[in-house]
Amino acid sequence: MERYLDVALIIVSIALIASVILQSKGAGLGGLSGGDSGGFFTARRGVEKTLFRVTVALSVIFVLLAIATVMVAE
Repeated sequence: MERYLDVALIIVSIALIASVILQSKGAGLGGLSGGDSGGFFTARRGVEKTLFRVTVALSVIFVLLAIATVMVAE
C-alpha cells in the first residue's frame, strides 16, 4: 500500500509542477523565476480558469496523499 501511495504522490507532484509552470502566461523565463511583467490583474477565462482549477485540485490531492503516506508509514 505504501508503494502505491509513493508512486501516486510522485505522479501528482510532477503534474502539479507542470500545471504551475504552464500558468506563467508567456512571460518567458522571467515569469518562471518570479519576475513581474508589469501587467494588470485580469479575470481568468477559458483555458486559464480550467488550468487554475486543475492546479487547485492537484494541490489538494497532493496534500491528502502526503497525509495518507505519513499515516500509513506509522
